[in-house]
Amino acid sequence: QVQLVESGGGLVQAGGSLRLSCAASGRTFSRYAVAWFRQAPGKEREFAAAITGGTLNTYYADSMKGRFTISRDDAKNTVYLQMNVATPDDTARYYCAARGSYFDTHWFLSNSAQYDYWGQGTQVTVSS
Repeated sequence: QVQLVESGGGLVQAGGSLRLSCAASGRTFSRYAVAWFRQAPGKEREFAAAITGGTLNTYYADSMKGRFTISRDDAKNTVYLQMNVATPDDTARYYCAARGSYFDTHWFLSNSAQYDYWGQGTQVTVSS
């Protein structure tokens, strides 16, 4: 079992930066793939970024590539999402998700249905 707790959300002005954290329990967390998804009111859940365990391969949604950076510190059992040049369109609740076994492809890791564990989310609001 893995429990995930997100933090770091808040209010940021357009053009600003924010770093989200996803803290996990579980001794084998370093082997897990972890992803960030987001969901705005009235919209479907959207993939943002993913990082694999071990190889540390990263994947991004096209709209976030170059602005968002996903990273992990397995000594702290934590995955981060650095958000830069925020825009009002980034306003959403951000969730982290994890899966122990996976195919290391963008197609697989960007699919929210593939993830077994989810956090409660953290709200990000970008003001214009």
